[in-house]
Amino acid sequence: MGPNIGIINALMRLTAGFTVLAWITSKMVRRPYRDSYLVVALLAAMKIGEGILRYCPLTDLFDRFQDYRGHDDDYDFDFEDFQQQAEGEGGASESYNPS
Repeated sequence: MGPNIGIINALMRLTAGFTVLAWITSKMVRRPYRDSYLVVALLAAMKIGEGILRYCPLTDLFDRFQDYRGHDDDYDFDFEDFQQQAEGEGGASESYNPS
């Protein structure tokens, strides 16, 4: 695992993470019984961690998915073949309207 986000992106994540963490900490002081504040604090801490490590698991997952979709050689869709199958052997093309 190497860094997959840039320096500017990391600084933005750090800034947003510390801002949200400070804001939610002040909210938790007033109402410590609210569970939603804890969830937001954990998300803010995740953003701080992503900024420090310069690694985002969601960005990595998205990049891997894009690579997977780009190298799929088994599936070759040709619209002209699809259109010929839709027209049938008679050559008359009637469009299908389900509504």
